[in-house]
Amino acid sequence: MRWRKTVTLVEAHAEGEVGRIVTGGVIDVPGARIADKLRYLNETDDSLRRFLVFEPRAAAQMSTCLIFPPTVPDADVGFIILQGDKAHAMSGSNSICLTTVLLETGMLEMKEPETIVRIDTASGVVTARATCRDGKCERVTLTMNPSYAHELDAWVDVEGYGRIKVDIGYGGIFYALIDPAQFGLEIVPEQARKLVAAGSAVHRAVNRQMKIAHPEIEAIKGISYTMFVSHNAAGELKGATIMPPGRIDRSPCGTGNSARLAVAAARGLAKPGDVFTARSIIDSTFTVTHAGDVTVAGRPGVQPIISGRGWIHGIHQIGHDPSDPYPHGYAVSDTWGDAFDLMN
Repeated sequence: MRWRKTVTLVEAHAEGEVGRIVTGGVIDVPGARIADKLRYLNETDDSLRRFLVFEPRAAAQMSTCLIFPPTVPDADVGFIILQGDKAHAMSGSNSICLTTVLLETGMLEMKEPETIVRIDTASGVVTARATCRDGKCERVTLTMNPSYAHELDAWVDVEGYGRIKVDIGYGGIFYALIDPAQFGLEIVPEQARKLVAAGSAVHRAVNRQMKIAHPEIEAIKGISYTMFVSHNAAGELKGATIMPPGRIDRSPCGTGNSARLAVAAARGLAKPGDVFTARSIIDSTFTVTHAGDVTVAGRPGVQPIISGRGWIHGIHQIGHDPSDPYPHGYAVSDTWGDAFDLMN
C-alpha cells in the first residue's frame, strides 16, 4: 500500500442519519474563522470535499464532517459539514454525531451525568449538552443558532410543477419549507423518490429566482435544502429534508426544524415553552423546544433547542494511491440523483 493521503473517520448516525467525523489526516483549512474556512472550501478549493464525499470513498447517504481547533474563545471544537453539493455551515444531526464521537472516543473528556460541548460553526457557537452514563453519550441536546422566518408565502415557478408556495426560514442555514400536498404527496418511505424529485426542482427554482442571504454572515446565502412539512395523525411534526443531489435526510433534521419553528412562531403557531415531537420519514424522532423569543439582526426570531440520540457504528480509514485515476471521486445519477447543477 502506498497512499499519498490517509484520512481516519469515526462513523456515527443520529436517529438514522449518518455523519462521519474526520478524526485524523486533515489538520486545517485556510481561514481565520470557521466562516472563512467554509468560504475557502466552497469558493477556492473543494478538492478535499470531493475526496471525502464522493465515490468510491463515500456514498450519497451520508455526510462527512471536518473538525478544527476552535476559532473563538468560548468554544471547544470547530466544525464544518461536507455534502455532495458543497460545504455547509451547520447541521443538527451531525452535531449530535460529532458530540457522541468526541465524548465516546475520549477526544474530549466525558463527564457524567452531563458534559457540555461548545461547537464553533460558521453560523455561530452551538452548545451541546450530552447526557452521559457508564461511558455512553445517551442523548444530546443542542441550543441551536437563533432562527427566524425570512419570508412567508413566497411563490416560485418550478419547472415541471408550476407555481409552488414556500416559506423561507433560517435555522443555522436557509430552508424552503413546502407543504407536500401541493404535489399530491405524503411523507412516507414509498414516496421518497417523488419527494426528492419535487424538492430538488423547488431547490433549483428558489435559488435561481430569489436572493436569500444572511444579514450578518456573508458565507451563508441561498437555501441549503428544501423541507417538506406536515403533521401526522398524532399531531406530531412530520418532515422530510431533501438534500442535494437528491436524497432524504433520515433524521428529523435539526436545522430544518429550527427554521420550521421560527416560521411557526411568525404565524402565531408556536410560543415560548412549547415542546414538539418531530418525526422523520423513517419515524425516528427529535424533540423540538421553543426556548424563547430572540432578535436576529433586527428581525424577530426564536431560540430553538433540538434533542436526539447518536450512535457510533464504525471506524473507517480511506486513502489515495497515486495511480488511482479518481483522486476527487465521482458521482453517478443512479444513486446521486439527476440534480447535478446543485453540485457545481
